[in-house]
Amino acid sequence: MNDVKVIIVAAGKGSRFGADCPKQYCLMNGRPVLMTTIDSFRNALPEAEIIVVVSPEMHPFWNTLCEEYGYYSPRIAYGGATRWESVRNGLAQIASCCSSTIVLVHDAARPIVPQEMISNVVEGARVADGAIPVVPVTDSLRELTEDGSVSVDRTLFRAVQTPQGFPLGKLAEAYSRPYSPLFTDDASVMESAGFSNIILVEGDRRTMKITNPYDIKIAELMI
Repeated sequence: MNDVKVIIVAAGKGSRFGADCPKQYCLMNGRPVLMTTIDSFRNALPEAEIIVVVSPEMHPFWNTLCEEYGYYSPRIAYGGATRWESVRNGLAQIASCCSSTIVLVHDAARPIVPQEMISNVVEGARVADGAIPVVPVTDSLRELTEDGSVSVDRTLFRAVQTPQGFPLGKLAEAYSRPYSPLFTDDASVMESAGFSNIILVEGDRRTMKITNPYDIKIAELMI
């Protein structure tokens, strides 16, 4: 799949994680989380170009880690103040590619990404405005109201994961529009630009987002 580009967003500070460095650089099974995330895509899409978006101040640290672990880094883009800005900066690295190129946008803190899920997102994005992986909601949900809260039917909801895939031309157009604090992921950016034909594909519970230190222990067990 040489018509696929991958943007891995690794510019977050991970303030909730509580470590001395952002969670994507913390060790998991003896090496930084980000390396496992990158390798998930290198193994699934060996011909795809990968762009990793890091904060400018962490770039030297990432270079040091790559030297220490003998790891070859993908092309680097610099992140911004928000995830939206970071993705936009990553898109700037591939602006000259064909508009039909499929772009996968992935969070660095989701290191376990099964090949089948990646393939399903790519194929879904080829026939729609985009494709996103989702998993059923298993917890009970309540909707906040002016008078308190009410229970809702959880079967009508899905939890969204990454990678999310979109044709480059449409994604670039969506990201050329002004920022909104309502943007929670790339699908919400696309929908705000009128690209609402977004396919849901089956996600994988192993593709969990590392938020707390014990999440790394869980990911290690799953690997």
